[in-house]
Parts: sequence; structure tokens; C-alpha cells
Amino acid sequence: MTPREHSMDSDDRGILDLIQSDFPLSATPYAHLATRLNMAEADVIERILRLKRGVIRQISAIFDTRALGYQSSLVAARVPADQVEHAARVINQHPGVSHNYLRDHEYNIWFTVAVPAASSLEHTVERLGVLAGADPVRMMPTLKLFKIGVELNMGDQPIDVQTAPAFTGLDRARPKREMTERMVQLVRELQEDLPVEHEPFNAMAERLGLSVPELFAEAQAFKAEGRMRRFAAILAHRAAGFVANGMGVWAVPDERIEAVGYQMASFKAVSHCYQRPTYPDWPYNVFSMIHGRTKEECQVVLDSIQRVTGVSQYTTLYSTKEFKKIRLKYFTPKLDQWEAAHLRTAEELATQ
Repeated sequence: MTPREHSMDSDDRGILDLIQSDFPLSATPYAHLATRLNMAEADVIERILRLKRGVIRQISAIFDTRALGYQSSLVAARVPADQVEHAARVINQHPGVSHNYLRDHEYNIWFTVAVPAASSLEHTVERLGVLAGADPVRMMPTLKLFKIGVELNMGDQPIDVQTAPAFTGLDRARPKREMTERMVQLVRELQEDLPVEHEPFNAMAERLGLSVPELFAEAQAFKAEGRMRRFAAILAHRAAGFVANGMGVWAVPDERIEAVGYQMASFKAVSHCYQRPTYPDWPYNVFSMIHGRTKEECQVVLDSIQRVTGVSQYTTLYSTKEFKKIRLKYFTPKLDQWEAAHLRTAEELATQ
């Protein structure tokens, strides 16, 4: 067991397997889980409370950034080794940066950033690069989404098991209502960590002026539109025992990208799979994020992907340090505050 990994028994693992993908939208969700797991509600609550002291980051709605109207991109940056810590601190200050890792590559800092539609994503990334002392900075936005959704395999299934992706670009493209202030209020509530108590949705519904069934109907409408991917638990990977984070990047022939992307997305251990742009010094166009207990586990998945797809040109970038990992908070004033403090116009940047 690693220093950050927590001791868990089979009942803990059973709970975690279930609530990552299928946390019930029920007035009494922990009682619902207890029935499915053949346990007492008090035992389920006690276990989840204990697991929240390290393994469970939060239980909440997981929204799709693009479907809420935000712009987002993965960004690769090259920073001198002696400036990495400073650069990471600067990048982490942006409230739209949810993930930031040091990886074992010439492009050593990789982060994701999101901004509302009214902001300039390109200008934001350019400014972050200047502030962090990074050169070059490569934007790698999603060109096609094949899969998004982390579900760590807490049981004893084979690491390279395949299953249908839960959320793809087709879900993101579903017809949507125009976003209203009322819907914004719902997002602000549903993105918060759910209490671990007998009737945890009561206070949220009351703050919104809704009954609990009405709240669930609103949440289901978000899901039907592809705005909410699911309501679920998010785990702390390392504490759950998944200490290897490998980003497999593949050079796939253009005519095979879609077919290969969905093949890669079918692997349960692949949490994210995207088509992204290439650059003269970056030939890789399909990204597959893999979480394993060891690098050897990740390699098993990579070998299986290579065997199934026939794609041989790839490399794997492992994270060597986690600088930031949070759930992005939507519709908060923090982004406006950052932009007022740090974002200059293109004209100002040109005169520096």
C-alpha cells in the first residue's frame, strides 16, 4: 500500500464501484444503495463518511464543460526544469484550470483550462504561457470526443476489459434548451458535494424552491440534454490505489481516426479518449488516458489497444507530479476576477 492509499475491504470496494457510475437520484439514496448492496443504511453511510476522508473527493453532478457553453482545451507547455514549480503555481491560480500535471516529456507541463463563451480561450492560454515562462505552449483542444468519464475498476475485473462508453460526442451534441438564470442556479447547487445523511437532497431542493421530485426532474433534463454526464462519486485516484496515470498518444492515419477512437474508448480503463490537433513536432492525434495501479497495468491496456487497433506508433506520457486536480466550478465570479487582474489585451501584449 502506498503512503496515500487507504485500506479498503470488499464492501468498501463494492460501494465505490457502484457510486462511481450509478449514484441513485432518490430522496434516500444511501438507503437505496444499502438495498442494492444487501447492507444496512447506517453501515453504508458510515463507510462513505470514512471513505470521504481520502478516497472519495466528492459526490455531485458531473457536468460537461462544453455542453454548458464553456470553451476548453488541453494545453502542453515546455518549461525549463528549474522553473517548473513556479510555472505550475502561476497556472494553478487560474480558476478554470482543473488539472495540471508534470509529465515525463519535453512538453513537461500539461493542464486543462476552461473559460466561458464570452472570454477568449486563445488569449487566456497565451497569457498563461507568458506568466509561466513557457515556450512553446501548444493548445490541444478536442476535435472529436470518443469518451469521457472516469470509472476506476475497484473489483477484480481484468484491467483491459471492454465496455460501451458512457458519454461520447453524440451525447454532447444532443439538442438543448437555451441556458437560463434558473438553470445556472441549478448547476451551482448540483455541482456541490452532497451531504452523507438520510435525506441529503432536502436542503438543496429547499434553497432552489423546489420539491425533491422536481429537483430530480431538473437533473434528469440536464442529463437528457447531455449537459450533465452523470451524478456520481469522484475518487482520489492515488488514495484509491491507482497511482499510475498514463496518457497514451497515438499517431493514427486520418482515415482511421474515428474507428480507432471508438475502439480505444471501449476499454474501461481508458477514462478519456479524444482526437486532438497535430503540430510539426507532435504527430499524435488520438489521446487515451489510462489509470492503473501500476505502470505495468497501464501497459497491459496499451498492449491490448495496440493489438485491437493495429496502431503501432505511439508513446505514453506518465504523470510524475500532480500540481492541481479539482472539479471545475461553473458560473462563479472567480474567473472575472482573474481576468481583471491578469488578462491584458492583444495590443498590450504586443507592446511588451
